[in-house]
Amino acid sequence: MITLWKVRSSLQEHIQPVTQTCGVLLLLFSLNGCAQNQAFTPAPDGEQVTITVKVPQNLAAEPMRVMYRSEKCPIKRSGADWSSYEEDGYLSTTVQPQQQGQSDLYEAKLPINGEGRCQWRLSNVTFGVTYANTMHFGENVKAGPGGGAIVMFDQHLPQQRSAFQATIKVNGDLVISKDYYPWASEHFLGGHEKLARLFGEGEIYLYYRALNARKVVFEPLLHADYALYSVGQKVKKEGSYTRYVYPDGRVTADGRNPSFQKLQSIRLSKEKAP
Repeated sequence: MITLWKVRSSLQEHIQPVTQTCGVLLLLFSLNGCAQNQAFTPAPDGEQVTITVKVPQNLAAEPMRVMYRSEKCPIKRSGADWSSYEEDGYLSTTVQPQQQGQSDLYEAKLPINGEGRCQWRLSNVTFGVTYANTMHFGENVKAGPGGGAIVMFDQHLPQQRSAFQATIKVNGDLVISKDYYPWASEHFLGGHEKLARLFGEGEIYLYYRALNARKVVFEPLLHADYALYSVGQKVKKEGSYTRYVYPDGRVTADGRNPSFQKLQSIRLSKEKAP
């Protein structure tokens, strides 16, 4: 469990050195710019958000990317017409969730408010799971994206945003329990690469706005026996598409994206079979 003082220490470890040079600041707070170097200090005895990730076998909890914002310490931006305007200042850090005993639960406790002039407040957190071991997919297979969520605790947009993925609004605490399937893909165009990722009903991330949540639980349900395989084009030409092989042996190569609903149907049909 990450206690308040550990979070304070972690945040200050990342933040304090950035006041020395703007170059370091850009590395640690790449979204923040050189105008902001106000340190974050958690408010003593302040509220916290507890984020818990249940990690399936062969997966690992990813480091959490945590963003804070401040109305008191705005930053200046330039518009397309060279006009200037201000927006809330922001800084980010990374927190590694800690395993709870010998369980499959990994947890972090994040302070909501910061003290001092800027009065930083928790804005959003990005977290999830990824493959820790890809050996069962073959040699030279890298862990790819997928299996993540972004929870927003204010009205701002998060660090990363998809124009096509809807934001789910939640009152109170949040439990995210979703189905995921292994997806092993091989790519040739632009360089040969093999990836193992998690494929769910959303894109890389699911998006939630939970203004009042103090407990967030992410429980990805990995159906390891129902893997999707794909092989990309070796030569780019008309009528040639990525080939997808589903767990029941069905093959598609029609230019469409893989179907999450088809994977669900295959699994549910087999589970219901006598």
